[in-house]
This record gives sequence, C-alpha cells and structure tokens, in this order.
Amino acid sequence: MLLLTHSGKLTSPLLSSLSQRPLRYAVLGAGFAGLSVAWHLLKESPKDLHLQIDLYDEMGIGGGASGVSGGLLHPYSPKVKLLWRGAECWKECLKLLSIAEQAVSSEELDSENGEYGQDFGGFIVRRRGILRPATNMKTLNVLNDNAQNCLANCRIEIIDKDTALKLVPPLHMPFNLAFYMPGAVNVNSQCYLKALFLACQNLVKELSASGFGEKKLCLQKKSVHELRELEGEYDAVIICLGAKADLLPELAGRLPLRTCRGVILHLRLPDNIGEYYPDHGPSILSDAWLAIQGNRSLYMGSTWEWKSRNSSPSVSTDEASNALQQLLPKASAVYPGITSWTFAGARAGLRAMPPLTPNGSLPLLGCVNNFLGDNLKCKYWLLGGLGSRGLLYHGWLGKLTAEAVLFCNEQIIPSELTSWNKKQ
Repeated sequence: MLLLTHSGKLTSPLLSSLSQRPLRYAVLGAGFAGLSVAWHLLKESPKDLHLQIDLYDEMGIGGGASGVSGGLLHPYSPKVKLLWRGAECWKECLKLLSIAEQAVSSEELDSENGEYGQDFGGFIVRRRGILRPATNMKTLNVLNDNAQNCLANCRIEIIDKDTALKLVPPLHMPFNLAFYMPGAVNVNSQCYLKALFLACQNLVKELSASGFGEKKLCLQKKSVHELRELEGEYDAVIICLGAKADLLPELAGRLPLRTCRGVILHLRLPDNIGEYYPDHGPSILSDAWLAIQGNRSLYMGSTWEWKSRNSSPSVSTDEASNALQQLLPKASAVYPGITSWTFAGARAGLRAMPPLTPNGSLPLLGCVNNFLGDNLKCKYWLLGGLGSRGLLYHGWLGKLTAEAVLFCNEQIIPSELTSWNKKQ
C-alpha cells in the first residue's frame, strides 16, 4: 500500500515507520545498473529518511562489462522498427549523463582551490553524432522506417553520398544512402561511471547537510558469494551483477539469461599519416562499429562469443588477433581508411543477454524473494539482462527499480519487465 504525503509524493508504511532508524540497502555491482540504482535511491528517497547504501563490487567502479562498453548511444535498433519504451530510456539516460558531467565540472572547479585532485581523464560524452550507412536492403528498410518515426530530440537524417563524405571521408556506401543521427553521442564508459559515482557522493553530502535525514554511500570493494550472507544486515538487496548474477548459488541456472563475451579493440592512427579523422566526424555503426575517441584514436567492436563464462577484461594475444581478423574486414567495408590504423590494445566484457519477448529482448526486473524461500527479513531485487543496450536502458530501469525498492511495490515496474519471473 502506498500513501500520499502532504507534499504530494508517494511514500509507504515501511518508509514512514523507519524514518527514525537508518534504512540499509546493499547494491551488488558498480556498473551502469548499480550506479543508476544507487543514484535514484538517494534522489527519490524522502529527505528525512536516514539511509545507508553499500555498493559492492570487487573490481571497483566500472570494473566489469559496463566499463568496457563502446558507449555508442542512441534510442533505435537496426533490427526492429520501434524499440520498446525507447523514448523513456533515452530521456533518463541523457539526464544521468548531464548529472555526471556537472559533477566533474564542479570537481574541476573545486580542484583549482586545492580541495580535490581526482583525474577523470578524457571526455565523458563526445557529441558528434552517429552515422550508419545502408549496407543491405533489410537494414535500409528498418532504418528508413525509424527515420520516419524518430524522436524529436534524436532525429534521423537520411543523407546522400556527397553529404556523408563531408562528414567522414572516405566512406563506402553500397546504396549511396546513410542515416545520420546528429543528436546521438559516444560515451566514455569508464569516465562516465566514475563521474556518476562522484555525483552520488556529492548528493550524499548535499542531502546530509540539509539538516534532515543522514545519507551514506560506501563502496565495498569485495564480492558477495551468496545472497544469504547478507540476510539480516539489510532491508533490501538489489542485484545488478550482469552475467555474474548467475554465479550466485541462489540464482544459478534459474535466470533466463544467455552470456556473450565481446572483445573491443583500440586502434590508433600513426603520427606519420597526415589524413587524420576529422574533428566533426561522427562515430560509425555497421556490422562492426567505430567509436571515435579523437583524431587518431578509436575503439572498434565487437565480437560475439556465445555461452562464454569468461568475465575477465584481459584479452590474450590470440584472442585479440582473432578479434582483429573478424572485425577489420567488416569495418573496412564501410570505412576503408581503417586499414591505415594500428592495433593499440584490447579489452573484453561478458554481457548478460536477455530473452526474446514479443516486445523485443527486454531486461529482467523485479523481486526475487521466491528464489530464496520464506521468512526472509530482507527484500531481494534483480535488475539484470541489460545486454548490449545497457547504457541506453540503465537510467530509466534504475529509476524504476529504486522506486519499487523504496515503496516495496513491484507494480511500479511495467509487467513486460517482470513477467519472466511469473513463469518460474
């Protein structure tokens, strides 16, 4: 049951009864999902609530698959005509990106006074758009439909070969058409996640200084081997571990997830080559994508190794060589200039791919107490299976999950995202 406060905000009997004692939450995983949940738990909780959040991740902020993400962000799909709830996802993701950038801007300003000295390195968001050349009839038809039904704040422009070549020379276009998303962005995932954690820390300070309820956020750089070891310590545990959720004994083999390891390659343009990538040049989507980092630096991805259990970010020489052999022909078919770039490194992540539903491949959300049995003192929640669209999904789904946790009400979450658990 939810209550309406005098300010018009929703609350619950649980929150009302706990206003005098600290409410403790554990968030497992410090990637896109975990940090979004942590932010929204702090932001959406009543100001007078005493709240402590422990963020568990043995790898630290962005140490898993989220930190390896290529970061190409737009609300469309080349496989389906409409992406389910794409507008909400896009809106909430842009909000979090802005929040992260503002946190770093404040950090840099304060560091001039000697109060801070953290180096985030590189950009958080590169706003140069994304270009997708039409390479086959199926993609051409789907992208053309997307262009006719695009969002106002992320429009799709259909451009001819001459216009495309002004953006990215040289470019190969089999159909002499390309789809340009000027509002789409490239996110530096590692920098973004560190910045979002900083934003969470700043929000804790702001809320605690307001004189109402005390807020705490603690990063625990250790892993949780089983959920029951947290029983009795927390009011709620939110599992945001991606593919590693299946390693928890209570969930192992019971989640409808598929694992897929992806390798991303870092390429650099040698200094002796004068024709660098243009400053205004967008990133490129095709059978292999190119996430542009600057005039002479880019990431190319990604491979798909299904059923892999290897979550290590380290890439062997053989694995990197195989990835290069897979990706380079695909990338050069669209951007021939890539053959002049040289290999500079590789990284990998293990994605948790969600099941296919009538609405597309949708993540898994909801309460999972049914996996652990009766008479539990704690509520256990899952936000998982974000797959290859984790960056797009994480803002909106993190907000939904946080609200469901705070109000102890799974009905806040759309049934399309919780129906997987009803089949267990």
